[in-house]
Amino acid sequence: MNEHDVSRRRFIKTIGAASVAAATLSAPFVHAADSKFKGKTLRLLTWSDDTGLAALRNIAATFEAKTGAKVIADRTGSTSEMVAKLKAAGSKPQYDVITLAGVGAVGLAKAGLLEKPDFNRIPNIKDVPEKYRTGADGHGIGYLLWCNSLMYSTRTIKEAPDSYAALWDPKYAGRLFLPPPGWTEAMDLIIVAAKLAGGNEHNIEPGFKKLAELKSRVMMLGENPNQVAELFRTGSLDIGGLYAPAFFPKQLKNPAYGMGSTFGMKEGFFADLMFSVMPKSRPGDPDLTYAFLNHTLDPVVQGKMAEDIFNGPVNSKAVISTEARKSPYILTPELIAEKGIIHDNAFLSTVQGDWLRRYTEIFSS
Repeated sequence: MNEHDVSRRRFIKTIGAASVAAATLSAPFVHAADSKFKGKTLRLLTWSDDTGLAALRNIAATFEAKTGAKVIADRTGSTSEMVAKLKAAGSKPQYDVITLAGVGAVGLAKAGLLEKPDFNRIPNIKDVPEKYRTGADGHGIGYLLWCNSLMYSTRTIKEAPDSYAALWDPKYAGRLFLPPPGWTEAMDLIIVAAKLAGGNEHNIEPGFKKLAELKSRVMMLGENPNQVAELFRTGSLDIGGLYAPAFFPKQLKNPAYGMGSTFGMKEGFFADLMFSVMPKSRPGDPDLTYAFLNHTLDPVVQGKMAEDIFNGPVNSKAVISTEARKSPYILTPELIAEKGIIHDNAFLSTVQGDWLRRYTEIFSS
């Protein structure tokens, strides 16, 4: 599968090592419940973007408060950099837990650098639907879903679209954006187009014909989420996708941007499973590592991440507040169960090169 987070996150610069203490101010306080880990240290590698910072606030900081352990976090801008770090270290213990995209987990597993986790030591996993539990041949523990939506202007579109067909509405010509080639969101859009035209991922030709209808209507391919947000703010865009609201945790909450996002399409929405993995060589206490993995799946923690960063919770009992449930871009376990579509990564990897070449040809000529 394409290393989607590398492409879509490559505009984010690595901001270096940081203690979780820098992210604790807005974290909910958790009363100490387990003193056996007090004074111990867990080393974590996560993203440097808003998703990584939210993980520090809602996962790492609450774990510190609960256990008395210290979480030392390194942050980097892409899964490829995470993979490179671990491969460069070889057998030298460097991290206890890494959170990354599925392609990175697969690569590290194939390189023989990961330990398969013991589910019996992760009690919260019982509340995770089986399709979200694991990946990378059993080496990765699913902890969040990266989900793609339709983005729209709340100034010009008063009701959230309920179908991807809205992307083809001629009234949005010249005020439409699509994902760039190289992102898995482009792969998703190709499948969406095929289904709208009577095909599917195994009958893809109708999709390319339908995408060609948009060739002259597209303002931009949204390589840079910050640029996309600015175009919404200035009133230059009406609609676009497929795109994740997780790129816009601040802008969606700020009326000045006039941005809306919805997962309520009748065709469903696509979701990528993100993983926690354990390197075979780890510097810390194995019991502490398992306690942290279990904490990532805590129903309260899962709900906090969904509300904070608009990722999808994998725990079916995730606690989403009453107010948050009113939001069209905060995912609930019920909505995920009803409309979430998980990629067939094995199949998509066999067609990725050809599909993205054709997508590029449509929108670059």
